[in-house]
Amino acid sequence: MQKLILILIAGTIVLSSCEKDNYDGPTAGLSGRILDAENGELVQQDIIRGTQIEYIEHGFANPELQYLVIKNDGTYENSLLFANTYTIRPVRGNFVDVAPQDINIGNGTVLDFTVTPYIRVKNVTIERQGSKVVARFKLQQTVINNVKRIGLYAHQDSRVGEPMRQADAQQDINAVTDPDHEYTLELDISNANIFKAGMNFYFRVGALIDVGEAKFNYAPAVKISL
Repeated sequence: MQKLILILIAGTIVLSSCEKDNYDGPTAGLSGRILDAENGELVQQDIIRGTQIEYIEHGFANPELQYLVIKNDGTYENSLLFANTYTIRPVRGNFVDVAPQDINIGNGTVLDFTVTPYIRVKNVTIERQGSKVVARFKLQQTVINNVKRIGLYAHQDSRVGEPMRQADAQQDINAVTDPDHEYTLELDISNANIFKAGMNFYFRVGALIDVGEAKFNYAPAVKISL
């Protein structure tokens, strides 16, 4: 009898646990772009320690902050959200702060953010010259803060950037830049331990404004076969 009672109790526990999670799964999705207000181009990002989309789902007493990672090309997507109203904004980015927005997210909702990047990296050329890769470019600031640093970054992955690099050539600026000045950075690729013949590497130019929590502004990566 005691054994039968134990079996009945165990069965009740199993059935109870099966009935706990009877909520529908996430059926909504959100995607969008970070766009330059001047030219409509995507604002390039870092995949590591880059800009994030911060969002809060409405309807909870103590809602938890949640985050989406923005891709290198300036797009983002999350297809596993619950249909609801959310407060959303991009934070700790490489552009002037934007106000949060309330949006009702359903199936395939799209939300673009039009922003003013701190720096536009313009007129970029990146090419191999003998044992070096040489980058030339200009900078257009949109704020009065100093440009802190510029860099040329190399990686075998196309998501190359300052926090994701195998080699780099950097220069401290710490000044307001002249939009007509052409900067030149050279990266020595003679190190055979990193740059092996026949490999494809991606090279990307970036610049960092001197603003708290700001991220690098970039031009698109360029692939070079060694």
